[in-house]
Order: sequence, then C-alpha cells, then structure tokens
Amino acid sequence: MRLIKMFLAAVVILGTLVFLLSLLFPSTARLERSGSINAPLAEVYAEVSNLETWPSWNPWDPAYSGRGNMLQQYSKPAAGLGAWYTWSNTVGNAASGRVEIVVADPRKGITYNMTHPAMKPVTGFIELKPTTDGQGTAILWRMETRVGMTPWWKLRGFLLDRMFGASMEEGLNKLRDICEKN
Repeated sequence: MRLIKMFLAAVVILGTLVFLLSLLFPSTARLERSGSINAPLAEVYAEVSNLETWPSWNPWDPAYSGRGNMLQQYSKPAAGLGAWYTWSNTVGNAASGRVEIVVADPRKGITYNMTHPAMKPVTGFIELKPTTDGQGTAILWRMETRVGMTPWWKLRGFLLDRMFGASMEEGLNKLRDICEKN
C-alpha cells in the first residue's frame, strides 16, 4: 500500500511540475523562414496568391508530392482575397481542412487562415517586398497559432520549428525555383 501511495504522489508531483514548467512557454507558437527570389514581386505574388498553384510548392498542401487520396475543392476564383480551398481524405476518415486568404495585397503579400481537425487554427503570412537592389523579391513566410495553456499544446508549440522548419524551408526553395524559371 505504501508503494502505491508513493507512486501516486510522484505522479501528482511530476504532473504539477510539468504544468508549472509549461507556464513558462508562450501561448502563441510561431514558425518562420525568409529568403529572396530573383523574380519580380508581381510574379511571386501571382504564385502565392493563387491557391491552385500551391500543390507545386507548399509542402503542407494535401496534393504536394502527388498524395492522390485527397479530394480538393477550390473557390472560383482561386486567387486573391476571399479565395479558399478545402481538402478531405478519400481513404479513411481523417485529414480534412480549409485554407482561406483573408488579406491580399499585390505590393505586400497575403494572409491566410488554415483549419484542420488535428491542429489549432493557424494564421499564415507570406510577406513580400522588393529586394534592396530592386531586382528580386524578399519573402517572409510565417505561421502562427495560439496553443493555449495546456502543457501538451505548449510543448508542441515549443517544438514547432524542429518539427516543421525543414518543410517550410523546402517550400520556399521550391517556390524560388518555380518563380525563377518563369
């Protein structure tokens, strides 16, 4: 009986410590990458503001890398302010979601909201501006989500860069390659 009480006390103490430690983590998780693209700002904006082009460069697009078990539906038009797309898994019952462009400015970039049942809502920003030499486009891709106060979501937010940073970098590199070929 004494061992059971000690075990339960240890679990309560450990749980309390984890919760208190999680209070030190921020309640907003942020992931960002930046780079430059040797293409005019208008050309880069046309690529990022058109949701139908996302499968060719966005690593989180369900159709990226030929994942054929996703059904995607796009708004008409699929570019600019108010454009959206949804996806759903045609095999199984998981993996559905929605992306909607909520701000679109050809001189500054786009802001979008993404919802997915397995995640907290995400706000994404793709900020564009001319490079200092005026020959290309500087790009900043940032995603933010409010993780709340629960320890497991805060830990996930803390590890966001390690989990998804390489994918975001890959997406920016693909976007650069596409825009520089045009």
